[in-house]
Amino acid sequence: MGGDPPQPRQRRPPGPAPPRPGVQHKGPPRTVTRDEKDPHDERQMWWWLAYFLFGIHIVAFVMIYAVMHAPK
Repeated sequence: MGGDPPQPRQRRPPGPAPPRPGVQHKGPPRTVTRDEKDPHDERQMWWWLAYFLFGIHIVAFVMIYAVMHAPK
């Protein structure tokens, strides 16, 4: 259990931190206005929503059918 105490932690020298590896950002992100959006993206979102709501209804009808025809 004895022994020497642990070595002190090393500290970074004062000043700005060195750059980290990875993507370096070159400024704030560009804001996209509503006019610049691709209408194809919005159309895909509406189709996805339609399929999702349709699927929810199918699941609900299957559950209702299962409850109504369950053995007593």
